Amino acid sequence: MLAKMKDRRTIRKYTTQDISDSLLNELLEVATRASNTGNMQLYSVVVTRDQANKEKLAPAHFNQPMVKTAPVVLTFCADANRFVKWAEQRKAVPGFDNLQTFMAATIDAMLFAQCFCTAAEERGLGLCYLGTTTYNADKIIEALSLPRLVVPIVTVTVGYPEEIPEQPERLPLEAVVHQETYQDYVPESIDTLYRDKEALEANIRFVQENKKETLAQVFTDIRYTKANNEYFSEVFLKVLREQGFMK
Repeated sequence: MLAKMKDRRTIRKYTTQDISDSLLNELLEVATRASNTGNMQLYSVVVTRDQANKEKLAPAHFNQPMVKTAPVVLTFCADANRFVKWAEQRKAVPGFDNLQTFMAATIDAMLFAQCFCTAAEERGLGLCYLGTTTYNADKIIEALSLPRLVVPIVTVTVGYPEEIPEQPERLPLEAVVHQETYQDYVPESIDTLYRDKEALEANIRFVQENKKETLAQVFTDIRYTKANNEYFSEVFLKVLREQGFMK
């Protein structure tokens, strides 16, 4: 299994083969065994199979084709709604309308999602993680009728792979692992850790195509600009307030 995980790839193109309810439910049940905060399971997932509903979701994900072509789209949510309602019905007074609970629910949702992804890939399915979920959380909330104290965190498209793309690069282990205490990066270590990434032919071409001087500029000037980051931050903070997590 470790070898398979090390060889994993993001799959954006799928065959027309459907995913059976029994398989999907089995994988989701396995995922519920993931660690979570206080065994409260502060998460939910919305399963989207209907093509019309995929069409509703697509604009929130900037119309990435996987949303419409994958047999299943899963929206994993931070969810304190269910637990709060249970507590109130059992004569308890919950205090979960705050940032701390949102963070706990976000962690729970991500652990649940990752456990599902690992199980799904073990059964031969391909997956694509969509980082656009929190960008347009307000639109997803509307499309999925999410109530107060429920916020979408991550979306995963799932299907049987039509093709196996090349595996993207990763930074060396020493870039992300710190022993005992955090060892801050100095210019020399940054050069060493990013040298192979910057030297890849695909990334060199990426820089040239975008008419930039460095790969870093592609990320900061084109892909994840300051203006966009600040805009979507404001949108998401507004979502958190409206969904009841920030007074």
